[in-house]
Amino acid sequence: MTDEHWHLTDDLTEFLTTAGPFLRSRPAQHTVPLTVTENLRTQGTGLYGDGQPLFGTLTDADGQVVAALFHTPPFPLNVTRLTPRRTESLVEALLTHRHPLAGITSEADTAEAFVAAWRRETNATATVSRRERLYRLEELTTPSPAPPGRPRTASPADHAQLRVWNDDFAKDVGVPHSIADSLLTARIAAGSFTLWETPDGTPVSMVSATDPIANQIRIVTVYTPPEHRAKGYAGAATAEASRRARETGVQEVLLFTDLANPTSNALYQRIGYRPVADFTVYGFEGGPSD
Repeated sequence: MTDEHWHLTDDLTEFLTTAGPFLRSRPAQHTVPLTVTENLRTQGTGLYGDGQPLFGTLTDADGQVVAALFHTPPFPLNVTRLTPRRTESLVEALLTHRHPLAGITSEADTAEAFVAAWRRETNATATVSRRERLYRLEELTTPSPAPPGRPRTASPADHAQLRVWNDDFAKDVGVPHSIADSLLTARIAAGSFTLWETPDGTPVSMVSATDPIANQIRIVTVYTPPEHRAKGYAGAATAEASRRARETGVQEVLLFTDLANPTSNALYQRIGYRPVADFTVYGFEGGPSD
């Protein structure tokens, strides 16, 4: 371990050059750092908040990258899978860098080990914000019978409705803030939003997806207003968005679910998604973050 070294930087270009091959080596498990850093590259490093993003890589004795992280305040730190000893070294590096954290998200074992080390060194308290499961699409099964209506790709004319629904989605899942308007506009222009509308043309559900990167696309937002739920709209819209993603030719179509929501986990499995790995999001109080 003495021959391994964490390098922390605020230079996104440097990070992408150094960490890119490593992140692409496991595109499913690394889907979040891949897609978030691509958004930062195309939309600007202030996309997710006013705080300065931090990026990091861990290199071994041969100079090979073996782990990576990014942090876009006010969101939690996101780090790839680590061994316990590498987790300890990351905590030491962050404290040396005097970098405050409000939370951590990673594969479940890594997140738990990081929390234990962070609490020991900082006296911070940690609580589970969310437990998630990453799924990949295998054989797509379209819901049958489909609910009344049809899917369509959202257009710029839907911007105001999508703005409201994305804000409501952010409140429902408890993230610090909603999608930035610049990214919302870009995703609409790219045809990344799928709507399900009733026979009279009323939109009742939305699904959005990331742009392709490293041969994967992730479904990132599935939202149906409360008055339209339990009618099959979300499943039908997700199946259509998944079909469109697969037709781009990517090898992986992915999504995360909240493990506290058995309805959504069952729904996605019915249409062909299968588990890949579990992730945990922790929030911190006290310590260097305050």
